[in-house]
This record gives sequence, structure tokens and C-alpha cells, in this order.
Amino acid sequence: MKSENGTVYMIRGHDDDEWVSPEPAEAVITEALFDATDLTDDDIDYIGSYVDAAKLRGVVGDGDDDTITFDVEGNEVTVTAGGTVTVA
Repeated sequence: MKSENGTVYMIRGHDDDEWVSPEPAEAVITEALFDATDLTDDDIDYIGSYVDAAKLRGVVGDGDDDTITFDVEGNEVTVTAGGTVTVA
């Protein structure tokens, strides 16, 4: 997912003792969708078509907001500032 400032990255929830690397938010969100549903690559569009990159960056990048929730093909996706993605 790209915004005017480049790709949005996020760090998934982790223990303080482990080394982590930022991952593209689109990959993290897509993986969570695939794990929680029967959706495939063919079923969903580019994640940026479901959520505004600047708003997502406000949660996972800038930390201005605690969470963001949006709909992807009838599934409610919530992303937290801590890097947790839940699909309901």
C-alpha cells in the first residue's frame, strides 16, 4: 500500500525480547484476511481501495490514532497501533 509518502509499513505485535522487522501493511492485512476467511487473492482488491493510506499511517506509523476499522469484502478489519490485525 503506497501513499504520497511511500509504502505504509507496520510492526506486528511482538515480545520486547525478539528482533522484528517492519512489513508492508498490505501484506500483513492480506495475510490476516486469508487466515481468518476463505478469501483468496482473486477475491480482494488492492488493500488501498478499502482503507485510506494516510489514515492507516496515522495508526501504524505516526501513532496519532489507536485503531482503524474498515470493511474488506464483508469482513470487518481492525488494525491497532501495536500492529495487531483482527478480522471479524
